Amino acid sequence: MSGPSIVFHNVSLRYGNTEVLSDLNFTVAPGTLHALIGPNGGGKTSTIKSLLGETTHTGCIEIHWGEGRTIGYVPQMLDFDQNLPITVNDLMAILCQDRPAFLGAGRAMRNAFAPLLDRVGMGEKRNRLMGELSGGERQRVILAQALLPAPNLLILDEPTSGMDKTGAEIFQRIVRELKEQGVTIVWVHHNLREVRETADWVTCVNRRSIFSGKPAEVLTEERILDVFSAHSATETPV
Repeated sequence: MSGPSIVFHNVSLRYGNTEVLSDLNFTVAPGTLHALIGPNGGGKTSTIKSLLGETTHTGCIEIHWGEGRTIGYVPQMLDFDQNLPITVNDLMAILCQDRPAFLGAGRAMRNAFAPLLDRVGMGEKRNRLMGELSGGERQRVILAQALLPAPNLLILDEPTSGMDKTGAEIFQRIVRELKEQGVTIVWVHHNLREVRETADWVTCVNRRSIFSGKPAEVLTEERILDVFSAHSATETPV
């Protein structure tokens, strides 16, 4: 498998009168784990939304595909009505197949997503209602759907924020496996220790690209204190 390279060139974004991104420039190499860090409200999620084509931005985002064009995406939080009588299997059917969800998952689809639920540690809870799951368990289900079909590009927007240790370890293991397979991974991350240990490259976003490079070289104490100080945080969370 060969993941794509990605180039952000002078990407700017406004929500009304609020400037969210300003001439953002950075490059993601193919088959690497590229971490995005930065203060709250600095534009990390807006960067992801722009990459997914969900915003009207200026500038250019180029995706140079290799063998395939499949994107997997795990948002920071699954936003849904927890009172809906939807099981884990139902949600996988809704997200992963073309047939109407009320018909349930077809046999071929069940055979496809069953091992993925096992892989994220949710196989035994496939018949549980989504509203009965913890936030971390729901995130694991969303990770499972992001792996079907197998992605060439995986985009993660702080999916382990608030997750228990077991869930976070499962995420990290699967991400390592995907990177070894050549998948390009863009991960909005809040844990700088994990960024140092797992990322090939890191870009700090605070409306623009503050710095970009190998974690061991650019994550200096001086830079971290400067970027994450109260004076660097912006006011509008995006």
